[in-house]
Amino acid sequence: MTRLSVEMLAADTADPITSAGHAQLGIAVLVGIAVIVLLITKFKLHAFLSLTIGSLVLGAVAAAPLDKTIASFTAGLGSTVAGVGVLIALGAILGKLLADSGGADQIVDTILAKASDRTMPWAMALIAGIIGLPLFFEVGMVLLIPVVLLVAKRGNFSLMRIGIPALAGLSVMHGLVPPHPGPLAAIDAVKANLGVTLALGVLVALPTVVIAGPLFSRVASRWVDVTPPDRLIPARPSEELERRPGFGATVATVLLPVVLMLGKALVDIVVDDPANGVQRVADVVGSPLIALLAAVIVGMFTLGRAAGFAKGRLSSTVETSLAPIAGILLIVGAGGGFKQTLIDIGVGQMIMDFSKDWNVSALLLAWLIAVGIRLATGSATVATISAAGLMAPLAADMSTTHTALLVLAIGAGSLFFSHVNDAGFWLVKEYFGMSVGQTVRTWSVMETIISVVSLGFVLLLSLVI
Repeated sequence: MTRLSVEMLAADTADPITSAGHAQLGIAVLVGIAVIVLLITKFKLHAFLSLTIGSLVLGAVAAAPLDKTIASFTAGLGSTVAGVGVLIALGAILGKLLADSGGADQIVDTILAKASDRTMPWAMALIAGIIGLPLFFEVGMVLLIPVVLLVAKRGNFSLMRIGIPALAGLSVMHGLVPPHPGPLAAIDAVKANLGVTLALGVLVALPTVVIAGPLFSRVASRWVDVTPPDRLIPARPSEELERRPGFGATVATVLLPVVLMLGKALVDIVVDDPANGVQRVADVVGSPLIALLAAVIVGMFTLGRAAGFAKGRLSSTVETSLAPIAGILLIVGAGGGFKQTLIDIGVGQMIMDFSKDWNVSALLLAWLIAVGIRLATGSATVATISAAGLMAPLAADMSTTHTALLVLAIGAGSLFFSHVNDAGFWLVKEYFGMSVGQTVRTWSVMETIISVVSLGFVLLLSLVI
């Protein structure tokens, strides 16, 4: 079994483990995804268990031997966790350091102090974008919502005018920019270059945040007018600290891994000589593992020590940052197992055979698949991983930039129209004190704008690059 797993890892497009025809494989995919959707939505089963059961059902309907289906699933799970698990953990540690040390609050307060009433929505989008880089969406929201509510109340702003830009900044980073779990898993699945994906992701993210954030917030504030609920304005964690990290040091720490990874991508393009000493150094320093590890180590001093954390407090911060990501790691890993099962039963080849006669762009097809799974399951991460698995064989012949754009198209589709089966929907509804209808008209529409606009920019880039 171990040998089989290694062989499958070595060649994603290995010979299929079943001789089923295209019709049977198509039915197997539909049944497998339907089982996952049904278990998550109807029976409220955890996404990890749903993906595991769905993978086994997929193999069974495709008439693949059970032992080989299990081997495919475990190989995919192992390779995915090996590829992105450490990065997700390091990102979680950096995010926790940023939150607990008051570094996030320092960024917020410094930018807001310099913002006028007119520029406040733009300031909120900027804050969310910077803080959203290392933080998971839910963590960023918990950190930013008190600020949004306070600013809206004290400045007599419409809650939507301030809240939508902050939500847009967080959501775009979550869906398009590594080291968030979804983009990382997609990069691993389609074998994209992380540095190039990061660079193009930031390029797509900036105008998308502007359109879905500050600009759309003008419309949203006319559609929905709610007052900030007083009961949800909690004390900020950093208020208990005697001191906080400096603004410059905090921003530098957050952007350090981004700069290192982008630097590696730039050197690869300019130098383009694997034997060159500069490129070899850049390849090491700019690798995701080293870049994020460097940011965590630097953050222990620029964030932790600067806030007066002793060794024990630093240790407990790191420890508490890892517990909440266990579920995310398992979901991402199971998604990788589902992806590998899809490939090994021959679904990738089936899609390649069919797509020869299609006039649909691979980027648009990836987006549509992610949209369908997102609407069905409510999970951006599940949508990203499943769509990346289906599209992986098509990425084999793509250039480096188009593979990166494929990841972004999948990420864009995974954000489409968040509704009642998405935990984020209810988080926004409760924090902002809105009805279901108001949440659909603001949050759900904003997510759809992000999805469509970012796809537009991805398709535009595919014509230019």
